[in-house]
Amino acid sequence: MTITQLEYVVAVATYKSFVAAAEKCFVTQPTLSMQIQKLEEELGIKLFDRNKHPIAITAMGEAIVAQAQIALAETEKIHDLIQSQQANLAGVFKFAVIPTIAPYILPGLLEQYAINFPGVQLEVKELETHQIIKALRNNEIDAALLSTPLEENDIKEYPLFYETFVAYFSEDEPALKKRMITPEDISLERIWLLNEGHCMRNQIINLCSEQVQKMQAGRPYRYESSNVETLRKLVDRNKGMTVLPELSTMEFTEDLLEKVRYFEDPEPVREISLVTNGHFVKLTLLQTLMDEILKLVPEKMRVQKKNRKVLRIQSAKL
Repeated sequence: MTITQLEYVVAVATYKSFVAAAEKCFVTQPTLSMQIQKLEEELGIKLFDRNKHPIAITAMGEAIVAQAQIALAETEKIHDLIQSQQANLAGVFKFAVIPTIAPYILPGLLEQYAINFPGVQLEVKELETHQIIKALRNNEIDAALLSTPLEENDIKEYPLFYETFVAYFSEDEPALKKRMITPEDISLERIWLLNEGHCMRNQIINLCSEQVQKMQAGRPYRYESSNVETLRKLVDRNKGMTVLPELSTMEFTEDLLEKVRYFEDPEPVREISLVTNGHFVKLTLLQTLMDEILKLVPEKMRVQKKNRKVLRIQSAKL
């Protein structure tokens, strides 16, 4: 039994295909199939039912795959242990960010991380939350930055900061006459929202749940954006209002800030965390990413280091 054979087994179990698994492992399909067959002969069991499409894992195979994932994770810890004792970190780190955070974190993060850790190659993509969960489970990414809690048993969460939501109104909205607002000041028939699939959309609707039935009832047309900045511009040109994450307002001009209103206590906030799958072991590298992200966040938002692994808020809170 070899580490390579275990890697091949886990890949086939993940992608339900010998061809796809071979592509992900950068070997030919016959090579991968031969190694798995040798392992099956050594163990005296069948790991996969090759007569089914997609390929199915046998009952014993499921147990073997679960143990193989543990063994591979423990093997990776050896590399992490070596890196933790060396001055220079190196390697590829695959990282995802949800679109409502990416514009306010990624530009500064990519610039500074490349300077501080030149040996690490960050491969970054924007994904929605459901895509991130799938990618983590398929080992397609190492970690992700998104809104939590996810309540997924096989995913670890490392809370970094709490971001307040603020309301942004067009100049003629009555709510601008108030210094602070409440959810009752949010008119869902005039609100501009993100597309379905964005967790922030659901959080905003939860904030105003009593008015959901009235949503956009009198509007002659509807447009749902996938971009927070587009929401602001829609308000400026087409009236109405929207709800924005506070980080999106950090570079606002004074004129734009005059259209922003904070909510009265309790303020709607969302927890932002780095997340990994349950077998992730590159903890030294993950810590460097945590530290660089927190440098880009106002101190008032940050979760204190001693609480990062334990602090949670309920999903009812934004």
